[in-house]
Amino acid sequence: MTFEVILFYVFLIVCLIQLGIYALIFLPFSISKPKQPSLKKIGVSVLVCAKNEAENLKRLIPEILKQDFPEFELVLINDDSKDNSLEIMREFAQRHSNIKVVDVKPIDSFWNNKKYPLTLGIKAATHDFLLFTDADCIPLSDQWIKSMSRRFSNEKGIVLGYGAYKKIKGSLINLIIRFETVLTAMQYFSMAKIGRPYMGVGRNLAYRRDLFYEAGGFKDHMHVLSGDDDLFVNQVATKENTALCLDPEGFTESLPKTGFQSWFRQKMRHISASPHYKIADKFSLGIFNLSLLLFWALTIILLITGFNFTLILALAFIRIVLAILIYGLCAKRFNESDTAWLFPLLELFLIIFHLVIFISSLTSKKQHWR
Repeated sequence: MTFEVILFYVFLIVCLIQLGIYALIFLPFSISKPKQPSLKKIGVSVLVCAKNEAENLKRLIPEILKQDFPEFELVLINDDSKDNSLEIMREFAQRHSNIKVVDVKPIDSFWNNKKYPLTLGIKAATHDFLLFTDADCIPLSDQWIKSMSRRFSNEKGIVLGYGAYKKIKGSLINLIIRFETVLTAMQYFSMAKIGRPYMGVGRNLAYRRDLFYEAGGFKDHMHVLSGDDDLFVNQVATKENTALCLDPEGFTESLPKTGFQSWFRQKMRHISASPHYKIADKFSLGIFNLSLLLFWALTIILLITGFNFTLILALAFIRIVLAILIYGLCAKRFNESDTAWLFPLLELFLIIFHLVIFISSLTSKKQHWR
């Protein structure tokens, strides 16, 4: 058996894995029709942890205050800001009785860690149902709290929401960021849909406070720079206790990075959490990422060598078309259909980009969360 034949059989297996993942995991989510649960008569605490976010707070706080929800409070957590973030928080709190300000000073044990101020904010919250977003986010409607909170029930104590990034017309880096955001959301929503939730994003995430205390808060991963959202969800989420919010009125939108270097640093922080996922989740994610890498690498190699050119091209075409169709359905659900047009090129770019991030993370120094 020649080396080219071996590569062909590996390629065939990789194609089958990719087709299986898209057909059995991503497709059910992409064509699902979410139900609209009834409204719950509950109180909700919205938590925002901010570090040097003065301008963003001026945008965010009024949007949260205008939310159409009968009983909620806004817990603003100042993580030792050096700008006037704290003053802005206190000014709003003086005018609105449903705002609570938590001013956090750093201590040596938890310096550089967002989880410490978040823990203090959770302890200060009045209500047992907690809804999280970031200071650079904006709810896309005044129904955000209502849309997210209605997914809570006696069984469902975690609600995964979608956090979009603002579209910047004509920006390639913006298109790449939004493409990766949709791709990531497609993965974690699809896994949650089949009963294997493994992550959520802090831009739009809700859970009951009792789950936080039962898990001992962030103690199992307090030493990890990031992960206040995905590592916590990975730790406590189950098929039974996790719900999805796919209502566009329940989405948030963040200001994206505008430069490649700043986005690279952001992804470096995010990737620091993934090695701490459960073994089963690391395995399933590894299978997908490795098969994706091998698919593109072997497609290019076998097409260049000309080995069984027509069959290789046909198999690659089938996988790419299926991926585009399913991704396109998910992107439409998230109001990001424009990210599907360059799917093969963007996917190939992300493979290379993630490889560079992985290599860089092996030698990188610890950073601050903000």
